[in-house]
Amino acid sequence: MKHLKKVAVAIVLFVAATGFVNAQSKVAHINVTDLLSEMPEMKAAQAELKKLQETYRADIESSMTELRNKYTQYQSEASAKSKEENEKRAIELQGFEKNIGEAQQAAQQELAKKQAELFQPISEKAVAAIEKVAAEQGYDYVMDATQGGGLIVAKGKDLLAEVKQALGF
Repeated sequence: MKHLKKVAVAIVLFVAATGFVNAQSKVAHINVTDLLSEMPEMKAAQAELKKLQETYRADIESSMTELRNKYTQYQSEASAKSKEENEKRAIELQGFEKNIGEAQQAAQQELAKKQAELFQPISEKAVAAIEKVAAEQGYDYVMDATQGGGLIVAKGKDLLAEVKQALGF
């Protein structure tokens, strides 16, 4: 019985001490989406992605125009061609259409790959700056205040201005 009381007292003291330590933690917040969107590197990366996307779009549109032209040509010549020739042309058009679909998928994959390649170092730079500012100001936790980021109350200090300053913009 005496041993049980000692354990109970030890647990109560431990919980109280832990609560006291947790009460001393400093918490701040930052909208990471806003930070990333304002970084000059992100704007440059988005411009590069847009340029690449336009290049892919132009290539695919060119292929689609070529497909439509062939389809129109084959339709107008169909009555003068044999059944076998028309079937051969239909298979050719289907193959061309399949190639365009594959090119669209490849373009989307390349864009996603390029986006990840461009955005990762920018994200790492932002996280490093957030960590630096949080450490300088003595914050134990920094929450992401982005809409849907899981933050319910944002009454703590917002580090966006300091992190932007640390990044030089």
